[in-house]
Amino acid sequence: MPAAPIWEPSPERAAASRLCDYARSVGRGDDAYGDLWRWSVDAPSEFWASVWDYFAIDASRGYDAVMSGIEMPGTRWFPGAELSYARHVFRDRDPHAVAIVGVSEAGAREELSWAELRTRTARIRAGLVACGVGQGDTVAAYLPNVPETVAAFLACASLGATWSLVSPEFGLGGAVDRFAQVEPVVLLAVDGYRYNGVEYDRREAVAELREALPTVRRTFVLGSLAGDGGWESLDDGDGLEREGELEFAELPFEHPLWVLYTSGTTGRPKGIVHGQGGVLLEHLKTLAFHFDLGPSDRLFWSTTTGWMMWNLLVGGLLTGATVVLYDGSATFPGLGRLWEIAGAEQVTCFGTGASYLHACMRGGLETDGPVDLSSVRTVGSTGSPLSPDGFRWVYSHVGRDVWLVSTSGGTDLCTAFVGGVPTLPVVAGELQAPSLGARVESWDAEGRPAIGRVGELVLTAPMPSMPLRLVGDVDGTRLRESYFATFPGVWRHGDWIELTERGSAIISGRSDSTINRGGVRIGTAELYRAVLGSDRVRDALALDLPREGRDGSIVLYVALVDGAEPTPELEAQLRALVRNECSPRHVPDEIRVVPDIPRTLSGKTLEIPIRRILLGERPEGVVDPNSLANPEALAYFVT
Repeated sequence: MPAAPIWEPSPERAAASRLCDYARSVGRGDDAYGDLWRWSVDAPSEFWASVWDYFAIDASRGYDAVMSGIEMPGTRWFPGAELSYARHVFRDRDPHAVAIVGVSEAGAREELSWAELRTRTARIRAGLVACGVGQGDTVAAYLPNVPETVAAFLACASLGATWSLVSPEFGLGGAVDRFAQVEPVVLLAVDGYRYNGVEYDRREAVAELREALPTVRRTFVLGSLAGDGGWESLDDGDGLEREGELEFAELPFEHPLWVLYTSGTTGRPKGIVHGQGGVLLEHLKTLAFHFDLGPSDRLFWSTTTGWMMWNLLVGGLLTGATVVLYDGSATFPGLGRLWEIAGAEQVTCFGTGASYLHACMRGGLETDGPVDLSSVRTVGSTGSPLSPDGFRWVYSHVGRDVWLVSTSGGTDLCTAFVGGVPTLPVVAGELQAPSLGARVESWDAEGRPAIGRVGELVLTAPMPSMPLRLVGDVDGTRLRESYFATFPGVWRHGDWIELTERGSAIISGRSDSTINRGGVRIGTAELYRAVLGSDRVRDALALDLPREGRDGSIVLYVALVDGAEPTPELEAQLRALVRNECSPRHVPDEIRVVPDIPRTLSGKTLEIPIRRILLGERPEGVVDPNSLANPEALAYFVT
């Protein structure tokens, strides 16, 4: 018997959504979402042309065709079209309305109107042009989540330069691993940043980074210490910014917009090149239809600049929404920091990682005190699967009538494959449905699609924001090996997914970290959901390690909440939770208490890298500490 919905939209709210408006515009206003989705993937040319028309894409040259074919990889989208991502950001904006709000951990606040954002973008653009930056050049940015970073990105997009952004939380090695691939001509950096109440000086790192990038001609630094070391300032004055009008280069649909990087936890990170047009259409579709954003909204997502969610957050500007940026720790000075920002800034769409929502739940956070969350209509969760208890916590602590959008996608396409639908009910532990235009299927090892059982998440048809290429991958070999080697011509994403009879989805973790016992296979996310049912566990890591003469040994590592002690009673509780909620075959052989669980900057656990280390590989060849949010947590596993 299917689980009862935890929330359903009112008929009025559903009918007023941008998704319904779009459906009516294409003559499908009476379609159920499942029928609309099926049309979008069965008739991709018709669907994506309708998205182009619905958003009135402003192209200086029209397209010759919507798509060159359906092959993967290799499909070309909207060949012949010339447009500008940045032009669409600024198109038809009220110059006096608020475009960006920037909030710092220290409490500083900056507000930019659309006119002010346009002026700042124009000044940075003029400075880049004066440095000789043009189409085809790359600008590297070692910057935090502040308004200047957004303006610098838009300046690059407006002139056709490729943007490459790395968070200053990355150490020198992580930054060099990424930037050296793209051979930037200009480096934008920050002299320091604050995180978790600590000030970090980055001047030495910037100096070494500049020396490690021989293609860099000019370095501009944001901050009070920018004059030290002979660097030029990124701020107004005699630095990068110059007087100038904002102009927009009209560029081919597939002209590079930015390079995003995979986490780099298991080797050199892949540099993924996305195109101006593909990102423009995909982000308009996702943010308008699957998050229901428009000019009256305020979008906040807790993210660093090293995660694709920063790019999607900035994409909120395409909808006319006000974007709220936060530069700092999500839990300093307390767990409620992000909710305080949401209340103070009257956020309507609040986004974060599932790990933060789980931390709030396990930390006993109460949100019904001085924080007013009445403006919040939508709560977004991503980064890892949100447990059913996490769903219930949101509805009991944030609001009974919020729309909870649990979403899953990836850096690889810079979007979500499955997630929110404003016309559908929400069921605890489930993602509402595959996104429009995303032909998501669940396949077994033989490539057979299945409904109602866990399989590989695959895309069996192309999408416009698929990578144009990987950096340095001249003949496409690495791209094919990364995504198409398992099922030729089909994108294998590396997640376990179950598609239900109702059309919803359940993500069970990474498919390369599955635990198989006697033919019973579960994703580690299922095991974590069970273990986190204990109010004494704040995080967990499960590994399947080889043991002679047996299937293997399931070792469960747990980090406990403050004040909790490892006891035989706790161990028995955890074993019972796994036995009852997963299967008796997956009860851990060992349970070990650790100080913390290593996670990437985007909140993912390091299952495969830690397993490789424990099996004898050298840590420095397996995981880059600069890619971790808590590198100190590695110490337990490497000693």
